Amino acid sequence: MALASRFPDVEIPDVSVPEFVLAAGRDRPDAPALIDGLKGDVITHGQLAAYVDRVAANLHARGLRKGDVVAVFCPNTPWFPVVFHGIAAAGCVMSPINSLYTPDEIAFQLKDSGAKILITISLFLDRATAAAEKSPLDEIIVLDGAEGHANLFDLLGADAPSVQVDIDPANDLVTLPYSSGTTGLPKGVMLTHRNLVANVAQCRPLIQLGEDERIIAVLPFFHIYGLTVLMNQGLAWGGAVVTLPRFDLEDFLRTIQDHKITRAFVAPPILLAMAKHPMVDQYDLSSLTAILSGAAPLDEQLALAAQDRLRKGADTGVTVGQGYGMTELSPVSHTTPDPGAEPPGVTTEVPKGSVGYAIPNTECRLIDPATGEDAAEGERGELWVRGPQVMKGYLNNPDATAGTVDSEGWLHTGDVAVVDENGCYTVVDRVKELIKYKGYQVAPAELEAVLINHPEIADAAVIGVPDKESGEELPKAFVVRAPGSVITTDAVMAYMAEKVAPHKKIRFVEFIDQVPKSAAGKILRKDLKARA
Repeated sequence: MALASRFPDVEIPDVSVPEFVLAAGRDRPDAPALIDGLKGDVITHGQLAAYVDRVAANLHARGLRKGDVVAVFCPNTPWFPVVFHGIAAAGCVMSPINSLYTPDEIAFQLKDSGAKILITISLFLDRATAAAEKSPLDEIIVLDGAEGHANLFDLLGADAPSVQVDIDPANDLVTLPYSSGTTGLPKGVMLTHRNLVANVAQCRPLIQLGEDERIIAVLPFFHIYGLTVLMNQGLAWGGAVVTLPRFDLEDFLRTIQDHKITRAFVAPPILLAMAKHPMVDQYDLSSLTAILSGAAPLDEQLALAAQDRLRKGADTGVTVGQGYGMTELSPVSHTTPDPGAEPPGVTTEVPKGSVGYAIPNTECRLIDPATGEDAAEGERGELWVRGPQVMKGYLNNPDATAGTVDSEGWLHTGDVAVVDENGCYTVVDRVKELIKYKGYQVAPAELEAVLINHPEIADAAVIGVPDKESGEELPKAFVVRAPGSVITTDAVMAYMAEKVAPHKKIRFVEFIDQVPKSAAGKILRKDLKARA
């Protein structure tokens, strides 16, 4: 049975992402749109629109055309949104690359996405260059400059004529982030202009951002959560997005204090620090009105602890809540509304362990994994979602697409949820094998493929094991030594640290005689979890 959102449907404008997101700034051209949280540099809404026009024009002058892919390998800066919207306005597709990726991981994404140009910074140039040797590009642009490369000023040049590209919002891609989906190796998630426009419009009734909002953007823009919820949502309603290149607690707290941040969209590890770290008491955080956590499950007690601490001794009504989504959902399907923005007829608060309500224009089903039928009322089931935020599919992978989005448009999330009488959803378990670590997706299959390439490893399996302190899942490897091998735990961990990004590193190793597998050869992870 389809469960409709408790909120009325909203209108989704049939426009491109830049047209939609930059519209609010036209009436407030001198208001700040983007602020560098460390340096204080400001880009106004008027400047943002002008810069986007220049980037689109200069990409077009470089020979890029509608549908071409431009990869962006860059931390959060005020120029990231300029580059993203410039790429989008040129009719091209931005494929964001994780800032922690190794050359091999970058090369895989460049090749799989068919990227023609890579935009990066000088600090990342060594990895970018190494990746480009394995997956050739037309050009590497280095925003802050490097000998032999074009830079930001070349993208902002005045000579190239402005371009107007005919964009079909429902079908034309705007971004191609990479996700492991419910299982397997990373796949390009095809998100259209309509997907992203819809998701920002859908969140509006629940997250009622105002023009004077200041949103701290420490979660990376290369992650769909940062791209949609922080960057595009903040800009679309005329607020100011204050960027930080990475999470450092002291910088984070000082930025909230000095820039009078009103909204923080974070992941659970940041809330853990805000609940427990003594440094928090040294800063005035009273400007905060709301903190919303996403990207990974938030423990109810942790949410309460952070909220109680931030309210203590301060005249503030800051609320802590959480939302739910995935890259394939652009990313939001559920969230906790601002106080007073509950669905019609609901007067109770969202429980802290809940991910809130289905956003407008969104339908859900809860399916009993054992029977494949709708779960009984009040019972848990795998969460299926249907709405305009559901991806177009996985790039060049129809089988994986069909395994995630069925013929009726339902996206099978792989997460098990339950819904209460008010329409509040709580995610309680996971059907899928994916490991979530600090908001990042870690695919066991990817790590297993790296492990078994070691000459002293005969077989391997990876699962996530819970960390008692943070509640995060940590990757654990079960390793079968090759005959005659005496490889150690430290050697396995050191090998993986060289091959994968830090969030994918193996945290525990257990040597076993044989990886348990089904008759079809599928790893029996439940058996491994039982002994973990």
